Amino acid sequence: MSLQLPQSVTVVEQGPRDGFQNEKEVIPTEEKVRIIDALSDTGLKAMQVTSFVHPKWVPQLGDAEEVLKRMKRAEGIKYSALVLNEKGLQRAIESEIGTIDVGVSASETHSRKNVNMTVQEGLDRILGVIEAGKEAGLSVRAGVMCSFGCVFEGNVPMENVLRIASSFLSAGAEGIGLADTTGMGNPADVYELFSRLIDIADGVPVSAHFHNTRGSGLANVLAAMQAGCNVFDGAIGGLGGCPFAPGATGNVATADLVNMFHEMGIETGIDLEKLVECARMVESILGKELPGQVLRAGPVKH
Repeated sequence: MSLQLPQSVTVVEQGPRDGFQNEKEVIPTEEKVRIIDALSDTGLKAMQVTSFVHPKWVPQLGDAEEVLKRMKRAEGIKYSALVLNEKGLQRAIESEIGTIDVGVSASETHSRKNVNMTVQEGLDRILGVIEAGKEAGLSVRAGVMCSFGCVFEGNVPMENVLRIASSFLSAGAEGIGLADTTGMGNPADVYELFSRLIDIADGVPVSAHFHNTRGSGLANVLAAMQAGCNVFDGAIGGLGGCPFAPGATGNVATADLVNMFHEMGIETGIDLEKLVECARMVESILGKELPGQVLRAGPVKH
């Protein structure tokens, strides 16, 4: 079998949002800024740096405005923030972030636990956020959470995921992402769902967000890439998880992603050695060992 490999892919760093939100202790603002600035120097082209959610629900990211004010906005990097409602959108506009990520869960139970709404209620609200965000001149990337299963409900029908994604496309989202929030995806299902999504996306960029809860993260990345996806989320050192999905562990580690791509001859524009140094910095700040494999073994030597 001959793999169909792209010449290059885009890696989106999610650690400062998806990673930090799952830490028990609140990371000081100055340390968040130090990590973001270091990541900005690795060659990354896109990074999700915070979330405009109510501090009551995610206190770890309650300093969103301060982080955006203090961090260096390096040229050539698309910085984004997660927004889940109109209030968050207004905060994003005032912070001049430029790009927002929005999302809806495909699982009824997860949606209620995450945003206290049914899937349809959450979708209706996010479609309004997309419209208002575009009117304000923001770029919008929309994602479907629990695309490959839910710890509360088990299987999530692909048709439900595609219905939500189609609504995002109709609303004018400039990117569509599928998130394996609970790490329940397998390569066969990943290939099928991404193939179907890419067919209906009609050229709109499609991205993949895999949690490595059951160790299948990189296998799922390869399956999505074979289906035609070329934008992949990662988190520094393998940070991450979902406060509203019990058992969900971290994202695929960014260095593990980049190492695999580089070994396959796929360009990312990222300096892997610098990325590993960033992961070591995060370990030092958090005072714990992170699960990233390349962080432990180091990049492959040639």
